Amino acid sequence: MFDVDVWQEIFSTIKKNKLRTFLTGFSVAWGIFMLMILLGSGNGLQNGVKEQFADNSVNIMWMWTGETSMPYHGLKEGRPIKFKNDDYTFLKEKSEDLELVSSRFYLPGNIMYTYKNEYGSFETSSCHPALKEMEKVVIVSGRFINDLDMTDFRKVIVIGENIRKALFKDEDPMGKYVKLNNVPFKVVGVSFDKKRQNERTAYIPVSTAQRIFNGADRVHTFAVTTKMVKTAEEAEAITERVRQDMALRHNFDPKDKRAMGSFNMLTEYIRTMKIFQAIKIFVWIIGIGTLIAGIVGVSNIMLILVKERTREIGIRKALGASPASVIGLVLLESILITTVAGYIGLLFGVSIMEGINLAIEQMLATGGGDGMFFRNPTVDFFTAITSTLILVISGALAGYLPARKAANVKPIEALRDE
Repeated sequence: MFDVDVWQEIFSTIKKNKLRTFLTGFSVAWGIFMLMILLGSGNGLQNGVKEQFADNSVNIMWMWTGETSMPYHGLKEGRPIKFKNDDYTFLKEKSEDLELVSSRFYLPGNIMYTYKNEYGSFETSSCHPALKEMEKVVIVSGRFINDLDMTDFRKVIVIGENIRKALFKDEDPMGKYVKLNNVPFKVVGVSFDKKRQNERTAYIPVSTAQRIFNGADRVHTFAVTTKMVKTAEEAEAITERVRQDMALRHNFDPKDKRAMGSFNMLTEYIRTMKIFQAIKIFVWIIGIGTLIAGIVGVSNIMLILVKERTREIGIRKALGASPASVIGLVLLESILITTVAGYIGLLFGVSIMEGINLAIEQMLATGGGDGMFFRNPTVDFFTAITSTLILVISGALAGYLPARKAANVKPIEALRDE
């Protein structure tokens, strides 16, 4: 393997056939280069779509009410369906398919926020403490709503970063009171959304909102997280079971989509990820197909090489060279060309994808690229190692047939070859 004479002979042969070696290596390098570009692009698209799901738990489901559009058990259509606090208790304690639950009571009209001489109208979300985990609310200072806030009907509020800037300027808002329609709420936390979609949103306990804004026990929507499942069919089954439970409680047909609307993000997430799994398989097929085309080129070149060196191989065998040594010589040359060329293609492909990733990260750091469906288009270490192994194996396969042909050459016939 490390015989100096053998390697000198291999390099001498390569040096004599520079153009042929270059063209052979280029086909292999191009194949692995395209494989890296395709895999990196596929990863970039998949990561970009995953980023769109990052604002919430992927297993979150929303439910809201409407009016019935079908008669049911003697009841006419057009009946309004209304959720209540008892439904929250039912979903939290009785439903086996659900984990976290938060209800929401919509505050009437525009809520005016005032602090000293500053004022503004902002979105206000009434919720339970579980919403922090479900919607991945990031708290930069203070805390989120807790259970004591709910049971004691505390008038506390978590404000978004933009609300803090608008009302408090450079003043620390923690412990200060901001008025919502002239009702004072104590600021206990400040939230931040990296996508800046919810920085103008404030959070208050739903129990407090119901009491202050005459909501009684009315609930408008529910946000819940379901058990994690692997297939879209299982996720849909959970949605249907929850719908049937709520239909039974509120006397409407489970098939009546207008009576109760729902959206299960887990179903969409699983379907989307399956699409990308199929794309990744397709990319591997295309990439490896391109690589195989290059490997076939290497094999053909090695066959030509063996043909040109027939007399030389015959002399070697006449002087006592074993078939294994002849096979080893041809295999080493094939593996060397394939591996070096492939590594160059691998290096260029990975470098280009890393450069694109760096440009995207700089764009995001300066505030651009919001909503971009292309993130981190890089190839992971495992893929690079796998590609390298494919190259080595491919190089061996490409040289094996020519090597076997060379080993089977009879010295007498080889010496007669012109």
